[in-house]
Amino acid sequence: MTLQKKFEQLEKRTHEAMQGGGEERIERQHKAGRLTARERIELLLDKNTFVEVDRFMTHRNQNFKMDKYYGDGIVTGYGKVDGRLVYVFAQDFTVYGGTLSRANADKVVKIMNMALKMGAPVFGLNDSGGARIQEGVESLAGYADIFHLNVRASGVIPQISAVLGPCAGGAVYSPALTDFILMTKENSYMFVTGPDVIKTVTHEEVTQEDLGGAVTHNSKSGVAHLLAEDDEKAMMMLRELMSFLPSNNMEDPPIKPCTDDIHREDVSLNDIVPEDPNKPYDIKEIITKVVDRGNFFEIMPYYAQNIVVGFARMAGRSVGIVANQPAHLAGVLDIESSMKGARFVRFCDAFNIPIITFEDVPGFLPGTDQEFGGIIKHGAKLLYAYSEATVPKITVITRKAYGGAYDVMASKHLGADVNLAYPTAEIAVMGPEGAVNIIYRKDNLTEAQRLEKVKEYKEKFASPYRAAELGYIDEIIYPKQTRPKIIAALEMTQNKTEAMPPKKHGNIPL
Repeated sequence: MTLQKKFEQLEKRTHEAMQGGGEERIERQHKAGRLTARERIELLLDKNTFVEVDRFMTHRNQNFKMDKYYGDGIVTGYGKVDGRLVYVFAQDFTVYGGTLSRANADKVVKIMNMALKMGAPVFGLNDSGGARIQEGVESLAGYADIFHLNVRASGVIPQISAVLGPCAGGAVYSPALTDFILMTKENSYMFVTGPDVIKTVTHEEVTQEDLGGAVTHNSKSGVAHLLAEDDEKAMMMLRELMSFLPSNNMEDPPIKPCTDDIHREDVSLNDIVPEDPNKPYDIKEIITKVVDRGNFFEIMPYYAQNIVVGFARMAGRSVGIVANQPAHLAGVLDIESSMKGARFVRFCDAFNIPIITFEDVPGFLPGTDQEFGGIIKHGAKLLYAYSEATVPKITVITRKAYGGAYDVMASKHLGADVNLAYPTAEIAVMGPEGAVNIIYRKDNLTEAQRLEKVKEYKEKFASPYRAAELGYIDEIIYPKQTRPKIIAALEMTQNKTEAMPPKKHGNIPL
């Protein structure tokens, strides 16, 4: 064969590989409102940076007379996001519905091993009908190999999943093991058992959308962290998320040039927390006024809305923000918010991202549902996560910090480095009304006497000054000073080192 013929053969095979399952199936994918695997990669990565790996790999199945396609239904390789190395695999639904074969799994395993060696993030773009039934246990073995690597890579490199189509059965566990899951609104769904199986076993009738759609997992189950309108917006959101994260656990997050004055004071902050302690306000107003250019990238915005978590920048540095939300359930801690907060705190700690906590919490949500659901165990997760975290921890108490919830929300006693409070802060075992009712329950007080005792308790025990006298609060600040005070604390804690006692790993109350 001449050299020219060899080149022509390479060109022909490359063209075949680029076509996936063929024009007709690509057209079908587009009509369903979904992009192809290669189109998604093109949007995710910087232009002309994608290097494909294993383009010509095919399945090795000898049964059922199955056709072979180059790439075998998954596109893998590496490229750059904002000039930084990342690895990516994207399932190609046009080839056997993106089902996972042994060859597929080998490609993913190779990419993940490369990512671990080079210390770079992995993006998984999921669009698959699940295990390739024709391959039987080989397909299942492939899934388990991927799961094993997901766990090995956890806390070492960021792992980010996008569910952009179907993701069912065993396929859901790889995304579930990664750090973040993004789902597209109309076309994606995740479930372990589908509607037909559920109908057969439990006689419940449910649609795919209600069972495992993007809205369900973003608002009800808490499985997903982000919701995008379509594939294009999904890729842009992944790029923005990546901008806050380091490439691995040995690096610091990227620093962006800061064009927002680090000494900026915002007088409007003085008026956000109402004088009436029972009146709600939106904690996001404080967050956006404090962070660089008001840019707050919220994680899990539709789930457990009584706690707010997300990424922002302060003086150009990436920070994780955890905040009680008085505008929803009075900012109370419950099972869902404790789990949401704990997982985010642990992610930030794993990847060297300082944690800023805005606290306004009246306590834990009472009720049999919470107690029977294990609020003790789940609340302990948040406590554990904060206590375990060795990154810089800065806490701002804006209003209520009552009971055990005061302890849990990054108090000085859990190793917070800088604890600030507004003059409106109320730090006590419980609210003045409840405390007086218990302390003086046998004294038959008149209403006037009771109100006097409430006032007395409030001044003595529920102000920030008592905690400041004991050194539990480092400084009481004017709300308008929040931004410069937090930035000064971040600068001070920049070189923080804290070693945990030697151990294999702790036993978080799961």
